[in-house]
Amino acid sequence: MYHRNLLGKLEQWRVTGHRKPLVIRGARQVGKTTLVNQFGKQFKQYIHVNLERPEDASLFKTKTNIHSLVQGLLLRHNMQRSAIEETLLFIDEIQESPEVVNLLRYFYEDMPELAVIAAGSMIENVHGTTLTFPVGRVEFLVLRPVSFEEFLFAGKQHSLIDAFHHMPVQDFACIELYNAFHRYAYLGGMPEVHARYLHGNDLTALVSVYESLMATYLNDVEKYARNEAQTHVIRHTIQQVMLNAGKRISFSRLGQQIYPSKTIGEVLRALEKAHLVSLLYPTTSAVPPLIPDHGKTPRIQVLDTGLANFMAGIQRDLIGMDDLSSVYQGTMIEHLVGQELLSFQSGPLSKLNFWVRQKNQSDAEVDFIYPYQGMLIPIEVKSGATGSLRSLHAFMEQSPLTFAFRFYAGRYSVTTVETPSGKRFTLLNLPYFLASRIEYYIQDFIDSPEVQLEPPVAKESKQRYVKQTSTETRDNANEPLHDRHWQILEHCSVTHRKASELLVDLLGLTHQTRNRRLLLSPLIDLGYLRYRESATDKEPAKSYHITAKGRNALKSHKKGG
Repeated sequence: MYHRNLLGKLEQWRVTGHRKPLVIRGARQVGKTTLVNQFGKQFKQYIHVNLERPEDASLFKTKTNIHSLVQGLLLRHNMQRSAIEETLLFIDEIQESPEVVNLLRYFYEDMPELAVIAAGSMIENVHGTTLTFPVGRVEFLVLRPVSFEEFLFAGKQHSLIDAFHHMPVQDFACIELYNAFHRYAYLGGMPEVHARYLHGNDLTALVSVYESLMATYLNDVEKYARNEAQTHVIRHTIQQVMLNAGKRISFSRLGQQIYPSKTIGEVLRALEKAHLVSLLYPTTSAVPPLIPDHGKTPRIQVLDTGLANFMAGIQRDLIGMDDLSSVYQGTMIEHLVGQELLSFQSGPLSKLNFWVRQKNQSDAEVDFIYPYQGMLIPIEVKSGATGSLRSLHAFMEQSPLTFAFRFYAGRYSVTTVETPSGKRFTLLNLPYFLASRIEYYIQDFIDSPEVQLEPPVAKESKQRYVKQTSTETRDNANEPLHDRHWQILEHCSVTHRKASELLVDLLGLTHQTRNRRLLLSPLIDLGYLRYRESATDKEPAKSYHITAKGRNALKSHKKGG
C-alpha cells in the first residue's frame, strides 16, 4: 500500500461544507478499494460493505429508510451511533444494485453528517438506462492508474522525488530520472504490477500479472454482455484498441471487416464509460472554446500504456533504450505522456485533446492541446530538432499565444523559434518524465516577469446591449443575447455557478471585469440570473442562480431553435 495523490482530494472532500456522497469511478484494478481503505484509517469508525457479497447486499434490501439502514450497519459492525460524524461508510461494487445508487440522495438529504463513499466499475454498462445517479445529490472523482510520481513514492525514492519536484529540473538529476521513468514505461501504472515488481524487482515475473489483468477485463464482458454475439464483439474490440493505442483509426478498421462500424462504435462508447478506453476527437481551432470535431477520425487512448505494451509485444524494446521516441514510431511515448497528463486530473469530464489543421488534405497534427486559464496551449512529443516541428508551426501561426511546450528525451531548455511566416515564439523543452508537472511549468513561465500574455476576452458585439429600464415584461428578450449568454443560462439551469465556472471553465475566457460586464450583467439586468453575494444554508456566496423568468426564456429559446 502506498500514497495516491487522490487521497488529498478525499481529505478536502471530508471537510467541505454541504458535503455530498462521493462516487469514485475508474476501471477495475486501478486501486479504488485500496485508496478508500487507506482513507478510512483517518476516521474513528469505518464501515466497508461490498454489494457483491450477499450478506452485505441483503441488509440494503431489508431496510426501508436511511436511519434504520445505518442503525443496522452500526449494529452489525459493533459501532456507536454517537460517533456518526467520525464515521465513513464505503459502499463497494455499487453497480450491483441500482436501488442502492438511488439511496445515495437520502444519505445527503437525511443524514449529511455521515461521510459516504461509493465505488464501482462499468456502472452504467451493467444496468443500462435503468441506473441513474441522483442529480445534484452526489459528487464524482475518477481514479486513474498510478502516475510516475506515485511510482517514485511507492519505491521510496525520496532523492528522486525531490529532484522531480525541483523547478526547473536540474541537469545532473536527469539521468537517474530517465532511468526510473523508463522502468515505469515498461511497467505501466497498474497497482498490482507495481506491487509485484517492488517485491522482487523481477521483470520476467510480471507476465502472469499482465495476463491476469487482461483476463479480468475480458471476463467482465461475459458478466455484462447481453448475449454471446455481443461477448465476441467486445472481446475483439478490447484486444484491437490495446494493439492500436495512441493511433488514429476508424471504427471500420477496428472491425477488420468482421464487425460493422456502428457495432464497434457502440462498444467503444461502452468501454469509455468503463474507463478502459477514451476516444480523442481533434479540434481544428487554435483559440477557445475547445470543440472536438466528431466528424474526424479519433485517436485511441487506453487505460494503461503498460498493458498496451504487453499486448503489442514491445516491452523488450524498452530495455536499455535511451530515447523512447524511437520505440513503435514514437506512438508509445506519446501515449504515455497522454497518460501522465491525465494522471492528476480527477474530474469526471477530464479528457485529452489534440489539434489538426482544418484542410482535408493536410497532415498537420499537434499531439496535445492543454486548456489552461482560457488558453489552448500546444504540446508536442518529439525527439527531433525544433526546426522539424512543422505541425506546431502551423498551429502557432493561428494561435494568439507566443509560447508552446515540447516533451522529449533531452534536458530542460528554453529556445526561441520562428515559423515560416516569421512569427517568433518561445518553446519550452521539457524531459518527457515531467509530463504530469505541466501545470507547474506553465504557471512558472506565465509568472516570469518578462512574459506578457494577451489572454482571450469576449469580443463586443456591434449590436450594443441596452439595459432594460421599462417595467414592461420582456418575454421576447432574445434579440440582445447571443450563443454564449444561452450557454450560461443552460449551465446555471443545473445548479448555482461561480463566475469562474461560467467564464473560464465553460466559455474558455478569463475572469475579467470586461467579460463579466458583457456576458453576466445583461442576464442579471433582464432578470434571467440573480447574483448572491452572501452565503445561505443552501446557496454559496458570490454565485449566480437562474430565475424562473430565465428558465422560461431558455425554454422559449430552445423551442425557437
